[in-house]
Amino acid sequence: MGIRFSFLCLLVLTMGNGLASPVPVDLRVDKRAEPLGITMEQLHFEWVVQSSRRGTMQRAWQIKLAATEEGLEKEAALIWNPGKVWSDEQHFIDYRGAPLSSGQRYFWKVRVWDQSGNMSAWSATASFVTGIIHTAEWEDSNWIAYEALPDALRVLPGVHGGGDHLGEKAVKRAIIPLFRKSFTISKSIEEAYLFISGLGHYEAYLNGEGASDDFLAPGWTAYEKRCLYNTYAVKDKLQRGENVIGAIVGTGFRYINRERYRKLVRAEAYPMLRAKLLIRYEDGSVETISTDSTWHTDPSPVTFSSIYGGEDYDAGLEQVGWHNTGFDASHWKNVILVDGPQGEMSPQTDYPLKVMEAFEAQHTTRIGKDSLLIDFGQNASGIVRLEVSGSKGDKIRIFPAEVLDNGGLPYQKASGAPYYFEYVLRGEESECWQPSFTYYGFRYALVTVESALPMEESNIQLTMLHTRNSAPDVGSFTCSNLLFNQINELIRWGIKSNLASVATDCPHREKLGWLEQTYLIGASMRYNFDIYNLYHKIVDDMIAGQLANGLVPDIVPEYVPFEGGFRDSPEWGSAAIIIPWYLYQWYGDRSVLERTYPMMTRYMAYLQRKSENDLLDHGLGDWFDLGPDDPGVSQLTPIGLTASAIYFYDAKLLAQVASLLGHEGDSKQYGALADRIRQAFNGTYFDAKRAVYSTGSQTSFAMPLYMDMVDDSVRKRVEGNLVDSIIGNDRALTAGDVGYRYLLRALETAGASQLIYEMNNRDDVPGYGYQIRNGATALTESWAALKYVSNNHMMLGHLMEWFYSGLLGIRSATGSIAFKSITIKPAIIAGMESASGNYQSPYGPIGVAWEKAENVLGVRVEIPPNTTAVVYLPRYENGQIRESGVDVKQHQDVEVVGQDSGYTMLKVGSGAYTFNVPMD
Repeated sequence: MGIRFSFLCLLVLTMGNGLASPVPVDLRVDKRAEPLGITMEQLHFEWVVQSSRRGTMQRAWQIKLAATEEGLEKEAALIWNPGKVWSDEQHFIDYRGAPLSSGQRYFWKVRVWDQSGNMSAWSATASFVTGIIHTAEWEDSNWIAYEALPDALRVLPGVHGGGDHLGEKAVKRAIIPLFRKSFTISKSIEEAYLFISGLGHYEAYLNGEGASDDFLAPGWTAYEKRCLYNTYAVKDKLQRGENVIGAIVGTGFRYINRERYRKLVRAEAYPMLRAKLLIRYEDGSVETISTDSTWHTDPSPVTFSSIYGGEDYDAGLEQVGWHNTGFDASHWKNVILVDGPQGEMSPQTDYPLKVMEAFEAQHTTRIGKDSLLIDFGQNASGIVRLEVSGSKGDKIRIFPAEVLDNGGLPYQKASGAPYYFEYVLRGEESECWQPSFTYYGFRYALVTVESALPMEESNIQLTMLHTRNSAPDVGSFTCSNLLFNQINELIRWGIKSNLASVATDCPHREKLGWLEQTYLIGASMRYNFDIYNLYHKIVDDMIAGQLANGLVPDIVPEYVPFEGGFRDSPEWGSAAIIIPWYLYQWYGDRSVLERTYPMMTRYMAYLQRKSENDLLDHGLGDWFDLGPDDPGVSQLTPIGLTASAIYFYDAKLLAQVASLLGHEGDSKQYGALADRIRQAFNGTYFDAKRAVYSTGSQTSFAMPLYMDMVDDSVRKRVEGNLVDSIIGNDRALTAGDVGYRYLLRALETAGASQLIYEMNNRDDVPGYGYQIRNGATALTESWAALKYVSNNHMMLGHLMEWFYSGLLGIRSATGSIAFKSITIKPAIIAGMESASGNYQSPYGPIGVAWEKAENVLGVRVEIPPNTTAVVYLPRYENGQIRESGVDVKQHQDVEVVGQDSGYTMLKVGSGAYTFNVPMD
């Protein structure tokens, strides 16, 4: 009997489009479409193959590259043409042509051949723009500023807390300056690019028009090691005659003064700007306009700005047209040249932060005669857009908050208080403003008005603008279980709100890059968003942040050194080894292993020096597990167990990395170390008689199971004891930030997805459903959604990985890289009727949908070209599996390759397949 797949519209299917021959699409350089700011180190190509023919494999490729689109058709104009290259590779194809020039657009296309010798047509033409190829090219561009911070007032490194002992340091408000430069163009322009960095963050303009819609550009780094710059194509913003470059620069993490809320105090420098505008004219000449002493500056209407405390804007101080032609800047002063940070200028390769969504007020309550409480209905990272009319000098203050106190007013104590936005009106009929250099995590906003006239509600309109890293979505998931769909959205909002220039812990109180979540929640994130470039940026931050003794601190960039486990916890610092390995596993990037190998080995040497008898016993452990006390440092699992388990995992991975890179001596050394750690670990924490690890907590079982520390002879007993312990505890979860991810992985591997479902399909005990029942709209820091901690964190969002790898069953096969070989093994759950979704893998979309109907299980899968997959379908006693009506045992496109633990295993090539499985 056939199966209904009405929900398959959720899958992004590419099949059935009539493409008999392969077609290369989605061309990218450095994993970005049409990127700007590419350097020679980032110059690697990739594409996706489309084909309607099942079982399509790529066998060869050819790329052409030229300085003009027309040049691609002329052999003499080609810069690179390697000819037909026999290879199935379609990612990280390194450029091997002549050196390229800075600030120039290059064009390329590709064609491929399949296993039958069919040659594709040439792809559509793609392009990229180079950044500043040689660092020396920045030398004619100075760092310019309105004022310089005296050395005596610097606070480096940052100081944790209020910094009240610092005397006069970090007391003064930094002037948020405007910069402008007027210049003349008299010729026709071929192309023009602006390379710019304003530290902490900037907004740039050409002739009054924004150079981009980026927010908090550039991304934040350890500035003494690396400074990011952005590249913008600006030809269309320039004109013959007078032109003006304008910029406003805020403080970011470089200057955090002792006013309002601050997680830390830091005084590295006042705002500064560095820029180079490169113009190529049609006659072949080139002109550059660089930051130098001829630029002018003046204070902006931003009278206070703090990444932690908020932002004030006095519209009465606006200078209309300051960034456009015809403006009289005679009262402005010349800039001063300042010493910038010593970090190398590097192009920002990560996706920029942007305003990604807008939320209108869902409910507005008047409080007293001069205040409004607005509920936007969603807790998210962001800012506000204020539209207002009133009298000159009227003052609007906006207090954002993610929760309300018992009196129904904004509660900021857990998210950083006081934090607010302030706007002083210029007195026009309609005014509109939004902050530029700060953001917060909030759902609610209290608006207060100081005015001589009574407040009119209709005169104030407030919109919530969700800001985050603009990394594209790469996955979708839905199922028949309403709660699981809500949980999926809950976790997504925790992730989206903490996708910034780093993977933040929260979008308000700290905004810091705590490292443990990067790999623990990373697998969930990569199923949803294209995080390749963000994670490369995190890798760069770890390299820059590693200390001389080898320690990689718990947070990077390390704007403030914390103490104890908050600076040195192995479960956090081990991201230095795990994240590069994951980038290789997820995307196939071998170069990241080569680049980070010195960091990995230095960190491992540090851990070895800290160990005693091949075990570690320091750090935070299973942070925020669910124990009898308030959450924090691990309560249910010994700190030494999680620290030593991750130490073993580090050694195990490093042995594999060393072997992959050809360091066989190192590989043997790390392999032997892993064996010693395993033996010491089991000797210390394993009760062989009871087959129980340590306290028998969920984390105590899960980590050694996931990391293959359990001897094969007792593995089934240990898995059984884990399952029994959960059932005996009424299926309630207790594992924390570190352990819960491994608990889900261990249970899924043990075939216990039904138990995962039962643990999470509830709202009566602390967990995801409990958070939703208590009003959470983003994942909270604590399982119990406690009001006195953050209510927008992503660190506990590990269930999302199971939605994709478990319920949908989408996994990269064991030993496979970047989904070249795919495993599709959906968990068909009792109590659920259907699940569907897709993941945009490096090779193309992988889609899965299953549905139970009329005693038949229907499973639809999509496999991208140049890959193969093994599909696991439940084996029923009298079931005959059919694909599109054909018995799979007689199917020319499906190979029955075996039986495994109640499953029939079917090997398929690329294509879309619909399987029907009769159920008993």
